[in-house]
Amino acid sequence: MAVGSGELGTLHTVGGVRIGVASAGIKKPGRIDTVVFELAEGSSVAGVFTLNAFCAAPVTLSKKHLAAASPRYLLINTGNANAGTGASGMADAEASCAALAAEVGIAPEQVLPFSTGVIGEKLPVEKLVAAIPAAVAALSADGWERAANGIMTTDTRPKATSRQIEIDGRKIIITGISKGAGMIKPNMATMLGYVATDAAIAPDVLQAMLDVAADASFNRITIDGDTSTNDSCVLVATGKAGGEMLTAAEGPAFDSLQSAINEIFLDLAHAIVRDGEGATKFVAVEVAAAKDVSEALKVAYAVAESPLVKTALFASDPNWGRILAAIGRAGVDGLDVSILTVHLDDVLITEKGGRAESYTEAAGAAVMKQSEITIRINLNRGQHTETVWTTDFSYDYVKINAEYRS
Repeated sequence: MAVGSGELGTLHTVGGVRIGVASAGIKKPGRIDTVVFELAEGSSVAGVFTLNAFCAAPVTLSKKHLAAASPRYLLINTGNANAGTGASGMADAEASCAALAAEVGIAPEQVLPFSTGVIGEKLPVEKLVAAIPAAVAALSADGWERAANGIMTTDTRPKATSRQIEIDGRKIIITGISKGAGMIKPNMATMLGYVATDAAIAPDVLQAMLDVAADASFNRITIDGDTSTNDSCVLVATGKAGGEMLTAAEGPAFDSLQSAINEIFLDLAHAIVRDGEGATKFVAVEVAAAKDVSEALKVAYAVAESPLVKTALFASDPNWGRILAAIGRAGVDGLDVSILTVHLDDVLITEKGGRAESYTEAAGAAVMKQSEITIRINLNRGQHTETVWTTDFSYDYVKINAEYRS
């Protein structure tokens, strides 16, 4: 179950990036579960990772390798998160990097590993290692859609997007993929995301661009309020489009690139929400006129993560009292409920501390029946506006997660 068409559109190849997939049979025989990205020598690579203290072994190792070397390959497996696996999990992550490095003739530190799947189970590293030669043999420039399928777990459809822009008369490509459908409240990244451009961007500028893009997209979505142990997102700039390297986080070229990258990231983040586990609704929670960003996000997440609000959304029930209750417990100091307003799309629900005189149950019910809804909350106490995107909670969400390991 998912919201919207999910059509991928044209995925432009990125000069300097080749992708191969293979089946290791990590969880299900014959399923594509191994993906290798090859990055041109000299590419800039930036990353953001989960802040979960129980982060997976590949997260720890990717951060270490990213700081120590110039990455040339990304190695991704699904079916097993290699998280909560202690010292043996780290050894398995290191062994997988060493195997890919030996296959292509580079140092192990030039491989960034990523895993997603069941937490707390030992990675069948021998299966992953055995699949690496096939993934390398399959490397091609047009592997984006295959990779988008290969990194899925409980996702019902692949998530990918692409842009072409022009900077100083030069065509620039940006293409990306992501995965995620549950255990989604990213904290620095999404479950897994990979975006590449053929622009020439210095590593420190690229990292700054990634931080901004991730914060405005992946860090503004929630499906169930759970932050994964494996959240990782990588942004690559190969420089194959030519031109001068962008070395400063300012100027027209920077602004154009940052804007396009932000759009790519927001597309991928929205795709995750639209494919949320069991989702039937795509919901934006917009909080306006807050004193600061933190206050706006407190309120937005309180509403977006409320099980009572989310189940009302699934039932198409305009039980707006649940929204008010969530706003009231968000922890906003000195909140004056008599001056805030709440809308469902353009239908005013609440004003002056209670039900709006113009509100009718029929109008609220009509909005709640839609597959895409905006809950608009105006606190009337400042200048800051933030939006968080979420889903409803359906029977299928419980079923998917109750049967996840079976």
